[in-house]
Amino acid sequence: MERELDFERPIADMEKAVQKLKNLTGDQKSDLSDQLDELQKKLIERKKEIYDNLTPWQTVQVARHPQRPVVHDYIDLVFSDFIELHGDRCFGDDRALIGGFALIGSEKVMLIGHAKGHSVEDNVNRNFGMARPEGYRKALRLMHLAEKYNLPVVTFIDTMGAYPGLDAEERGQAEAIARNLTEMARLEVPIIAVVTGEGGSGGALGIGVGDAILMLSHSIYSVISPEGCASILWRDASYNAHAAEALKLTSKSLLELGVIDEIIAEPPGGAHADPQRTADEVKTVILKYIKKISSRSPSKLVSKRFEKFAAMGKFTS
Repeated sequence: MERELDFERPIADMEKAVQKLKNLTGDQKSDLSDQLDELQKKLIERKKEIYDNLTPWQTVQVARHPQRPVVHDYIDLVFSDFIELHGDRCFGDDRALIGGFALIGSEKVMLIGHAKGHSVEDNVNRNFGMARPEGYRKALRLMHLAEKYNLPVVTFIDTMGAYPGLDAEERGQAEAIARNLTEMARLEVPIIAVVTGEGGSGGALGIGVGDAILMLSHSIYSVISPEGCASILWRDASYNAHAAEALKLTSKSLLELGVIDEIIAEPPGGAHADPQRTADEVKTVILKYIKKISSRSPSKLVSKRFEKFAAMGKFTS
């Protein structure tokens, strides 16, 4: 396992032991085959035990894992015939947020997603998935194109948040996100949003107003990062874990609160442990919701979407 997290060390040690047994040859390997099978079984059980009991802060760490699948991995593993479309027809092309036509199974969709990388160079090129206004305007242009051709929109959310730099503010970051919220609320085609890693603040919500909101089991979705919350409330970064707990940013908490519609199960050890299995689960659930939502008329789509978001949040006395 590459760059394991602190709580993953017992898993890494067992994986090394498994690999050591696998590397044996001849009679020695045959004699220890039962031991290898038993150790592999215990490894799976240990992964499940650890990942079923993650704290919110540990979940944040998993959501940010450097080997966690990003949108380009899902394009390769879930979709086919992806044709990327560029530019917002106003300023430029934002590499932090990509989109285009694609096939998922036999379904034609418009795919839009935050784009991170696995290397430092790629992350720098894509601004670590933090989009500028032209990214959100490009996304909106593609959504209207999907509406024109009556295609479902599928969005993949994975960002710390919208880019907060001076150049982004000068070009109208807040207005671009606000316009996306307004336009997505009344878009007359199905919208399915999938949180695959970090779902941070308005940067996530800018492509997150949908008929179905799905989350991978170890992803996070929050109005602010734990670090940002800790710096505001406690003025101390050591309170990150306390902030993560208070924010209710895990998939389980958000399902209980009615913010999301379904949790997509990750394999033992997280999505980075088995990207193909994760992608298969993502594909199955997306296709299920496309089939479910596509039967609604345009007016029904818009009214149900409004009801969904209007119902979020409760007053208590």
